Amino acid sequence: MCGILGIYGYKDVSKEIAFGLTSLQHRGQDAAGIVTFNKHFRIKKGNGLVNQIFDEKIISRLEAPIGLGHVRYATQGSNDPHEAQPIYMNYPFGLAMVHNGNIINSSDLTKKLQKHNRVIETTNDLELILFTLASYLEGKDLNAFTPEDLFNAVEETQKTVMGAYSSIALLDGKGMLAFCDPHGIRPLVLGRKISERGILYAFTSESCCLESLGYETVKELQAGEAVFIDSDRNLHSKILHKKCDAFCVFEYIYFARADSTIHGSLVATERVRMGKKIAKRFQEMDLHPDVVIEVPSSAYFSASGLAEELGIPYRRGLNKNPYIGRSFLFPTQDLRDFAVRQKLSPIKPIIAGKKVAVVDDSVVRGTTSKRIVALLKEACAEKVYFVSAAPPVKFPCVYGIDMSIRTELIAANNSIEDIRKYLGADAMIYQSLEDLNELYCDQGLCTACFSGEYPIGMNSNVLLEIEQERKKNK
Repeated sequence: MCGILGIYGYKDVSKEIAFGLTSLQHRGQDAAGIVTFNKHFRIKKGNGLVNQIFDEKIISRLEAPIGLGHVRYATQGSNDPHEAQPIYMNYPFGLAMVHNGNIINSSDLTKKLQKHNRVIETTNDLELILFTLASYLEGKDLNAFTPEDLFNAVEETQKTVMGAYSSIALLDGKGMLAFCDPHGIRPLVLGRKISERGILYAFTSESCCLESLGYETVKELQAGEAVFIDSDRNLHSKILHKKCDAFCVFEYIYFARADSTIHGSLVATERVRMGKKIAKRFQEMDLHPDVVIEVPSSAYFSASGLAEELGIPYRRGLNKNPYIGRSFLFPTQDLRDFAVRQKLSPIKPIIAGKKVAVVDDSVVRGTTSKRIVALLKEACAEKVYFVSAAPPVKFPCVYGIDMSIRTELIAANNSIEDIRKYLGADAMIYQSLEDLNELYCDQGLCTACFSGEYPIGMNSNVLLEIEQERKKNK
């Protein structure tokens, strides 16, 4: 999971990109980077948050009318600053790129590119997408370059690169390109803004970023689609190598900001619907909580939906320290445990003596959930019913979420009753996969981490290779 942004403007876009990246910071806190182009590439990237890397002096050095930005959440490769995005190259012409996703045939791609004298300098799979696209562009007549030439190269790239990816690229003197993988697993949105000089265009991961910058949403890119804005600012769009839709359901559950819109639906509304679906599980289990609280803050709307459907109060029972990041993103369990204690503190009068239903967006490893149950018990809760807005995560995600090691997934190796005992909860309630699918019966989704049904063909060797790569870089 990462956040990407590209802006094609008239004057300087560097400040706008930096500001836009802050609205995508929830998608990645490991590293950030910006590349701009005005006769030559200007780049700055490093580990940390956007406001830690970019100050006014650095931004002034990036001044240019076109550029890309990226916030990284590392799921593959190392955390070395050199691995951060964007990445650029100068052959067959200036080409810079950012992406969000994960490649599953990186070994094969690396071998193929090395045979064609490409030197792979990073473990970031963006480099593989970039070099693959460049290799297909080499065969074109660059002196008579057309949008169709570019689309042909993108289509060959989509056929060659296996995995989940939404990508934005700068082409020296030619324009800006955006494209999605054949299944549309990762999101990508096109926006525009009218200025005195003409139309400004932006591509980004979420509509909330466009809104923060004053752009209107034009469209969400479809599976297999490519959009090219040429040097005359003409927009060209084409569906290229498309397969069945498999949009990542975790965008609805956890990743996307609540004020973003996905496929025409407000994310906040979708999370309320998920919470209402869970209510019937309480009725089936004959559980009668006194109050519903959430694990701040992505579970807020699911918790409110559950409370509304059960007809009981919703309260904010855990106070969140806003200066501590997401524990999910901390690289080691010791740091995650410490972060939970520092980040969350129970509001005792709301909890003491109550049967509490506490809602989280999902339960992955279970260790953070265990700590939360302990906090609520320490605050004298009579009962703690732990609720997951997502179904049990039983299978590794190989498409860009830090859930690629199956032995770390608590639901992969334990029954729901075993999980309840481990957490110390009085009940463990999961969203059912059937109910989740019912909510999106008219939309193609990737639910592989719940069902084990991967939209892109997987085998045990590929899963093992990805797991070993992740273990090596932990």
